[in-house]
Amino acid sequence: MGYRLREKQINIRVTDYEYQQIRERMEKSGSSSLSEYIIDAATNGFLINVDYSDIKALAYEINRIGNNINQIAHKINAEGSIYKGEIKEVQENVELIWKIIRAKFYQIP
Repeated sequence: MGYRLREKQINIRVTDYEYQQIRERMEKSGSSSLSEYIIDAATNGFLINVDYSDIKALAYEINRIGNNINQIAHKINAEGSIYKGEIKEVQENVELIWKIIRAKFYQIP
């Protein structure tokens, strides 16, 4: 019985398109086998960590505005009236979103 250096096995499923991309990249890399290529890519490749906190904050504020608009629409449908303060609150929230967008996404490097 022979000794196997690699004793752990990982099984994954990919689409036909993903498989073709992996095969093409393997061939370009000069790897002699798909296993060798995948192990090399997974152990020596690099990860890109994307910080989505700004987008999450923006989505939270947009959701708040949506909730405010729904409450206002419900009140108009039920009572036929609306307070200027409620409209002002929505306008302030919209301006807050624009401030977040300008500060986080339109920065000059």
